[in-house]
Parts: sequence; structure tokens; C-alpha cells
Amino acid sequence: MLRPRLDQLVAASDVLLVCGAGGVGKTTIAASVAAAAAAELDAKVLVLTVDPARRLATAMGLERFGNIETRVPDDAFRAAGVEPRGQLWAAMLDTKASWDDLVRRHAPDAAARDAILANPLYRNITATFTQSHDYIAMERLHELHASGRYDLIVVDTPPSRNAIDFLDAPARMAEFFSSRLLRWLIAPARSKLVNLASKPFYVVADRLLGASFLTDIAEFFLLFQSMYRGFVERAKAVERTLRDPRTSFVVVTTLEPVPAREATYFCEELAKRSLTLGALVFNRTLPAVLDDRSAKKLADRYRRHAATAAGELAEALDTATRARSGRSGFDPVAGAHVLGEIGQCFNDYGMLAARESELAVRLGRLAPRSVFVPHLDHDIGELADVLDVGRGLWGDEGLD
Repeated sequence: MLRPRLDQLVAASDVLLVCGAGGVGKTTIAASVAAAAAAELDAKVLVLTVDPARRLATAMGLERFGNIETRVPDDAFRAAGVEPRGQLWAAMLDTKASWDDLVRRHAPDAAARDAILANPLYRNITATFTQSHDYIAMERLHELHASGRYDLIVVDTPPSRNAIDFLDAPARMAEFFSSRLLRWLIAPARSKLVNLASKPFYVVADRLLGASFLTDIAEFFLLFQSMYRGFVERAKAVERTLRDPRTSFVVVTTLEPVPAREATYFCEELAKRSLTLGALVFNRTLPAVLDDRSAKKLADRYRRHAATAAGELAEALDTATRARSGRSGFDPVAGAHVLGEIGQCFNDYGMLAARESELAVRLGRLAPRSVFVPHLDHDIGELADVLDVGRGLWGDEGLD
């Protein structure tokens, strides 16, 4: 029987946004989906990641962090035993560099561009303001998608509740640039009369907040408002991209209570926004055999009748080894203890697996497909590991 898989979803998509709570392996899943797509499809694939672990970054060829897209060499695939049909490119979002590029592209003239880049408030906002990261991530996605350079873009988004901010950031930015607060801030810079009337307030504010603080704010927003039309147009373009039938969301979770609640919340938010949920990926799941009835019966027998089972095992081993003129050396007493512990451990994990299975059924109703990725006993450190996870995501066949 074929497992649910992502190959059809990936092949039918231009953009995949991989979302989930922090710590569920979302970045690894995004990298694995992209690597599998590059291996299996005759396509140019880009994975845009937010903050990969060092080992994963090395595996994806991201030793140099930044906005520059880097191609993962075909030789790296071949070393992992895979002959890629397509190309895999990788990049990590650099918030400051992306903002600078945005200003250079869309400032009305060179003087405005240089003034914005030199403004102290601009430098602080782009370096530390969380919402600026959400907004520029959507800008970067829009830029890459509009360029047409890639057949598929896989985006590793911020953790799920922040990812809602990520989705809403362009519209909020456009709304802010037409707000009454912004008009109040920039009014003194636009009107000599208002400037004269408000000068005492600015003097007091500068004494309290630092020299030229409000002046910097007014200058910054006055300069930035010159790009207002561009912000609004791009916000609408990003929204069109998110609602496009060829854009899908993949929600990653583990089958633990807190991440599962986060996944449920995010799926519901996607539905409210009429955005396409393509799949749920259940990461780090326990083996299905733990929930197998016959295996449970055997484990229970080991636990309840460990001495009898150990005696039978000793007899079987002796029979096998006597055929080779020797004895097994198996101690039935020690064996009974070991088999009892194994049986108890199996039953304990079996209970966890049953709970996981029940939770997966409930969550699975939220998405058209659910894909299970087993718990790994090692870290992701090489492209072969990434492809191994991708093999499970792709389905029963492929990546051979």
C-alpha cells in the first residue's frame, strides 16, 4: 500500500511555504522537500531558509550566509548516491542586506536612497525590529518569484504564530504608511508653520530621548513615504502570490501536545484567510510496529513470562549452535531479565505510539494529505541525510 506523499503536491506548485512551531524540524523538512524535488524533477529549485543549524547549512552548501543564492553541486548529490535531474539552490535570508537592496531598487532617486541608508532609525529598525524581518521575508519571496529564475521556491518560514505576522506583514506595512500616526510624525518636516509651532515639543523630546531623535523619525518616514506606492503595489502582488493555486502551505509538527496545538491553530488561520493548505507533515514519529497488535502481544508475553521465553530462547540457541559443535553460552536467568525489560519498554513506547496515532488521525482531518517522517537516531550533517528525509517525504519510490 502506498503511503501519503508530497511528490504530486511539489510537482504542481511554484511556491511551497513550510510552517510550524519552533523546534519541530521545520527547516530540515523544507531543505529535504527542496532536495527531493531537485533530485526527481527536471526543475530549478530554491530553498530560502531563515536560520538553519550549522550542520544543515553545511549540508546545503550554505557556508557563506546571506542573500546570495548558492547552487548545491551535482557532485554532492552523486556522493550521496543520487543523480539529480534538476538543480538545487539555497539561500539564507539576510534582513539588513535585503532591506538595503529594497531601498536601492525602489527609492525615487539617488539622493533619497543615500539619505535612507544613512538614517540612524533605518539602521536600527532593519537590524533589530522583528516585524521588519517578517516584512522583508515576504519582499524577498516576491522578488524571487517575480524574477522567474526558479521553477519551485521552498520557503522556511518563522515559527508558526510569528508566521501569521509573516503573512500579514505586507498589508500592515502598507496600512502604516497611510496612517494618521505617520502623517503626524512627518508633518513638521513638511510644513514650516507646523514646524515652528511644534519646535518647543521637539526640543523637549530631544532632551529626553536623545539629540535629533524625533527629527530622525520624521526624516526617515518622510523619505520612506516616497516609496509608499511601491509598498502598496508589492503588498498586493505578494497577496496574489499567496492566493495563487500554485502556492501551497506545508505545516510541520511533531505529535506532542504543544506543537500539535500550534499546528491546529495555523491550519485554522490558513482556512480563515482562504489560503491553500497542501499537507501536514508529522515529524519524528515513532515506528508503526510499536502500535502493531501482534508485536504488542509478543512484547507483553516477554514482560509477563520472561523466564519461559528466556528458556525457549536458550533452547533454540543451543539447538542452533550444537549443529556447529558448540554451545550458545546464553544465560536463561540474565536473559529473562533482559526480555522482561524489553517487553516493558516496548509496551511503554506502544502507549505513546497509540496516542500519536490517535492525534494524527484528528489532525489529519485538517489537510488533504498527511505525511509521516520517522524519528532519526542521528543529526542531519550531510546532503545524504537530507535526501534520506526527502525520500520518506517523496513516497515509496524515487531518489534511487
